[in-house]
Amino acid sequence: MDIKKTYSISELAKEFDVTTRSVRFYEDQGLLHPTRRGQTRIFSSKDRVRLKLILRGKRMGFSLAETKELFDLWDETLSGNEKQLLLMLDTLARKRAQLEQQKNDIAQAEMEMDTAEARCREALAELQKKKRQQAKAKKEEPESIEQK
Repeated sequence: MDIKKTYSISELAKEFDVTTRSVRFYEDQGLLHPTRRGQTRIFSSKDRVRLKLILRGKRMGFSLAETKELFDLWDETLSGNEKQLLLMLDTLARKRAQLEQQKNDIAQAEMEMDTAEARCREALAELQKKKRQQAKAKKEEPESIEQK
């Protein structure tokens, strides 16, 4: 006996650690399609899977528009199609390229920070050295005057 599981908005929000407001937002964007019983939203297993995919896509840098486009292509057929798979591969390639660029940018920023830090430490060490020399010179100065 196959019983279709349904979920309340709070159950989904709790399971995926998001707010109910977020779930409603995804519904407003046309990504989730709960049925209603009065004012109560009833989410299907399909909605649950979609929410999981929305959040996974978000972590991977997909925009909601990109996620919606993939969902729409999937909805055109019972099991997806070549067009959807090609779009997904293209989107993944673009996201990967963006991540690579971000990694390069981060590495460059870290090198610049290392250089700036090294220069600051050298300048600070030089200032502290001069300060010690001046303090030493002041200590020696009164002795040399008294010796005269």
